[in-house]
Order: sequence, then C-alpha cells, then structure tokens
Amino acid sequence: MKKSKFSRRTAIKLGSLSLVSLGFIRGINEASAEDIMAKNKSLKPNLNPEEALELLLEGNQRFISGKLENPNVSFNRIQEVAKGQNPFAAILGCADSRVPLEILFDRGFGDLFVVRNAGNIVTAEETGSLEFGALIGAKVILVLGHESCGAVTATIANKPVPGNIQSVLNEIKPALDSLNTEQKKDVETVVKANVKLQVENLKKSSVLSNLIAENKLQIVGGYYDLDTAKVTLI
Repeated sequence: MKKSKFSRRTAIKLGSLSLVSLGFIRGINEASAEDIMAKNKSLKPNLNPEEALELLLEGNQRFISGKLENPNVSFNRIQEVAKGQNPFAAILGCADSRVPLEILFDRGFGDLFVVRNAGNIVTAEETGSLEFGALIGAKVILVLGHESCGAVTATIANKPVPGNIQSVLNEIKPALDSLNTEQKKDVETVVKANVKLQVENLKKSSVLSNLIAENKLQIVGGYYDLDTAKVTLI
C-alpha cells in the first residue's frame, strides 16, 4: 500500500488557498472599492439603486443620440480595476450578438457586472453569479430581453431542437404558458413575459431579497429594441 503524499506542508498550502477563496467571495476590500469609486468620475460614493438605474438609462440615451462619453475605457482605467472591482450595476442579458451590453449603455471597464445566456434565463449558476455581483457593489440588476429573441421564438414554435438547446427553452416555457392563445403568437409579448418571469425567479434568492429589503438593491426588467437601440423598462 502506497504511503500518502498528503503532508503538513500540503495542508498549509490548501489552507492558504481557502483563505484566498474567501477573499474572492468578498471580491474586494473596502479601501480598494473606495479608491475605484473615487477615480470613477461618472459615479459618486454611496450610489443608491434608483441612481444606478438612472445611470444605466442615461448611458443608453447617449448611445441612441450619438453623444457618447465612452467613460472608463482608457488604459489607466484598466490598471485601476485590475486592483479590484466595484460595478455599479449588473445585467442579465441575452447572448445574442446584436446586444453588446457595455456598448449600448455607454459604459467601460469595471462599470457593469454582466451575465449573458440565450434567452436571458435564470438558473442556479446565473443566480449565484448575480448574487456575487450584488455583494461586490451592484445596486441594480437589470434583466434585459430583446426584440426577435431566437430562444423565445423557438419556444413559441415548440419544435424539436438539437443538443442542450431544449434546456434553455424549458426555462422560458412557463412564461409562454402564462399567456392566452393570442398573446402566445406575439414574440414581443412573450419576450416581456419571460423577462418578468426571470425577475421573479431572481427575487427568490435569499441573498438578493435581503439586499432588496435593506434598500441596497433593485431588480428590474427591460426590453431592447434592435431597430432603435432603445432600452425601455418593463
């Protein structure tokens, strides 16, 4: 029988890794968060959820009007956020290539905590990711659906799909089932119903619901128009 190679030194190393993991969960320490916020000229300390949402929508309006400020896209900003992150907002968006979130909200490095998948659905992994984003600074979570969403269209069609795509459609189907026969035919209506469903799914998280109760977080839904680039709240 071979002698175990697990030594006291290995145990110490593993213990150190555990401490590093704890540091990851905390994300950043207070000093680095304050430092990043102070250097971010477009934000102010102690941003509340309403102000965070307003910043997002203002950025989208700048994008639409062509009056881009391109904040926090410099090499200096890259070096600043390399020390730690403090995003002011988190977004759960669709993986659709036509919906580049930082661009359409006119934001830069370290501003947004972004999670994307087909159909902007909420699963355990997405919930955990957004819990992390909220705990390290995001004051608002925006679930963003969009015009002509392929995942929603496929759910409406209800035809066989290859691979694991069906698992995505299964998460959207409850939104479809909540609508009447006529509503189910309209992709935009189903997209918006899906956004509302995913918002409610996120609110089931004890981490996120506690932050909401403490007025430290807001979770909202939105709809992105591919033709105009406008984001409207649902």
